[in-house]
Amino acid sequence: MANTTSQSYSFDQDFSIDEIISESYERLGLVGTAGHQLKTARRSLNLLFQEWGNRGIHFWEVGNTNINLIVGSSTNVDATDEGADFWEVGNTNINLIVGSSTNVDATDEGAGTYTFYRNASDSAAAAAASPQATTTPVTNVYGITDILNVTYRQNYNTTSQSDTGLTKVARDAYSATANKASLGTPSQFWVQRFIDKVTITVYPLPNVTAAGNFLNVYYVKRIQDVGAYTNATDSPYRFAPCMVSGLSYYLSMKFAPQRTQEMKLLYEDEFARALSEDGSAASTYITPKAYYPSI
Repeated sequence: MANTTSQSYSFDQDFSIDEIISESYERLGLVGTAGHQLKTARRSLNLLFQEWGNRGIHFWEVGNTNINLIVGSSTNVDATDEGADFWEVGNTNINLIVGSSTNVDATDEGAGTYTFYRNASDSAAAAAASPQATTTPVTNVYGITDILNVTYRQNYNTTSQSDTGLTKVARDAYSATANKASLGTPSQFWVQRFIDKVTITVYPLPNVTAAGNFLNVYYVKRIQDVGAYTNATDSPYRFAPCMVSGLSYYLSMKFAPQRTQEMKLLYEDEFARALSEDGSAASTYITPKAYYPSI
């Protein structure tokens, strides 16, 4: 009788937090863990995900959204819009209108600075603190950690759609801009990364000509928190091996320090393989670097 296969591809979805913790402890020779050992392992797993963020791997968390440019009053908005639906890779329209650079809630209309909040609680707190703000919609792009690219998009969703890239500038360059309230077609953007939010400030502010067009934004989201022990992790299947190895490494510092160096080597090896697979293939261009020693 011929062997059969499972016809299933959901191990990473079924690989729950408690099983990840058990596998990690078993690699250290610890079996039957409970109580504080489970709690401290979940905390370590959350810290491991933050460490992954510092390594800049988040390719599976790259999302895309549109900001709708319209003419209006002189306030600002955050990265939400009424009636929009979001999931891991979201897409919605955000009203951007002529005006200054004051932050208000997403449901208000405005221009200049657009805020992506860490979570709904932060967004609601910001709305409650602002006399101009209204209730934050439940649909939002939360957990954004950085902005990758912004383009000015004309004739969106038509056969004549045209994108023009905006230049990402540093704080000192934006600070040196003489008239930050000048109107025109947005050509530059400046990103600020705070504890509870990430903001985009565009320059120039959109004028009447920009009405009806969009800013298209590519962003990177954080890895979601671990949460309940029955949850799956917010990572692709190819990172499961290095996730377990990394958690074993973190736990070894608490429960088996004599094996920490061994666990670290295994973790870095697993992580390097996963990282090399992360991202999208592209053509490689090698350009010689000019060197003029006598100048």
